[in-house]
Amino acid sequence: MKKNFHLKKNFHLKKKLCGFLFTALLTMAVLGGCADGTGESSGDNSSMESGEVSQDSGSAQVSGDSTQDDDTSAEESTSEESAAESDQAGQEASADQYGGSIVVGIQQDIDSLDPHKATAAGTKEILFNIFEGLVKPDENGNLINAVASDYTISEDGLVYTFTLRNGVKFHNGNAVTAEDVKYSLERVSGLLDGTPLISTLSTIQAVDIIDEQTVQVTIGSANTELIYSFVAAIIPAGSGEEEGADPVGTGPFSFVSYEPLKGITMAKNPDYWQEGLPYLDSVEFKIMGDGDTALMELQGGTVDFYAYLTDSQAQALKDSHQVLSSPTNMVQALFLNNAVEPLDDVRVRQAICYALDKDMINDFVAGGNGTPISSAMLPTLKEYYVDLNDTYGNTANVEKAKELMADAGYADGFDMEIAIVSDYPFHMQTGEVIVEQLKEIGINATIKGMDNGTWLDEVYNGRNFAATITALTSDMTPGYLMNRFVTDSKKNFINFQSAEYDEIYGKAQAALDPAEKAGYYKELQKILCDEAASAFIQTPANQTAISKRLAGYKFYPVYVQDMSTVYIVE
Repeated sequence: MKKNFHLKKNFHLKKKLCGFLFTALLTMAVLGGCADGTGESSGDNSSMESGEVSQDSGSAQVSGDSTQDDDTSAEESTSEESAAESDQAGQEASADQYGGSIVVGIQQDIDSLDPHKATAAGTKEILFNIFEGLVKPDENGNLINAVASDYTISEDGLVYTFTLRNGVKFHNGNAVTAEDVKYSLERVSGLLDGTPLISTLSTIQAVDIIDEQTVQVTIGSANTELIYSFVAAIIPAGSGEEEGADPVGTGPFSFVSYEPLKGITMAKNPDYWQEGLPYLDSVEFKIMGDGDTALMELQGGTVDFYAYLTDSQAQALKDSHQVLSSPTNMVQALFLNNAVEPLDDVRVRQAICYALDKDMINDFVAGGNGTPISSAMLPTLKEYYVDLNDTYGNTANVEKAKELMADAGYADGFDMEIAIVSDYPFHMQTGEVIVEQLKEIGINATIKGMDNGTWLDEVYNGRNFAATITALTSDMTPGYLMNRFVTDSKKNFINFQSAEYDEIYGKAQAALDPAEKAGYYKELQKILCDEAASAFIQTPANQTAISKRLAGYKFYPVYVQDMSTVYIVE
């Protein structure tokens, strides 16, 4: 295959039931970011970049016992750690380093200010600063207590009991109550109106207030991955329909204003429960029109922070800025609509996989910092990941690809449109390389650039596309991405169908033995690879440009931009 095409090189229970999961997940390295689109946790909730989506999953289960045994030996605390630890987060700055404002460049517009309805990963990473759940992730990939100061899980895994943290206030000045928690969980689980907003939590059968500081949640069936879904935002009781216009949370920053296509501004929460945070008085998240604009504003000093750089951008900024690289929780792929011709033919999809030179894409777009993959699992989830790169290879096998194309009746190729969100230069540049590579097997691919809103409407939700390049973001559970390929998943935007896959996914979710669960997840990865559900490319590295006047930023193993620990040093 020709490699000298002319393209300008511009790119995280220690306890009985869930203890095993943490062992594997804590191996997860620090985050990077790309796309999510609709997401929550290990179910039908995963995310992507503007082309990145998050997903929700889990179906309602049989009602469980809503009573709790007073015998504490029947359950173990899952959160003895970290209240004190998290209270110390970001205390590196001295008193005179408080204050000031910064501008953070972002690649896409906000799709919803309602934290339970936001779809895009780029939205969720911002709302992380405004909203908090009962628990939340930290920069080491651990779940730490947030609105809850402690929680326990019953031995049978069906009852979660949360103790609320004292002194947590909403941005409107009101104290968080058990009623607020009950309302929030009933809203996201569908208990209020029958419509789950976070499908993993649709397994909730009842939310009961035990006393002013204690809320008990009963679920239908045990799931060792479910605790991660309790990152769902706690909002004031009855405020659901207001959140999209005037969001009120408990996070380190409060909402000030939002202007479509321009950005969102937030201010310091002086009543934040985590002592000493945040440092900054305000943060503006400013939407960058394109990569060139982002580069110019960084160089001009009008933007202080910008993530998800292409390698060429990173090289241009390495002398003037802090350019930091970290692993990401993303799976980038050329996603293929399995329901449209000729991509409904597995041989055509396999041919495309053989035609891609993933090493070249990684070198050209990511400076060689990405990790090639051939299925939808993060290599950092070591206990669950299986390396399948030998299936198609990391370099192109044009002859094999042509053979499959001819066998499928497309020896002369065909035309194909690839939808990509224009504001993501990383994906656009990936597309440019792929277009050239597909020419070698007769596929005339063209790129259709679009804004994020259109992508969400037409591609992700409407499924009106043939191919698209984006990155799915994952949380710290192995089932987060696997769910979106179940036939009836709302997030199965590529229309992948496999009865075998559906059956094994159900077994993986029900499995409590760690080795058994890991085995099922490896089987799922192999099915996605063998069936060429899509042409998986890499888990990209996240290169981030930060002004030299800033310090304290922390990378996460999930898709967030935590501004609470950032401070100005000059």
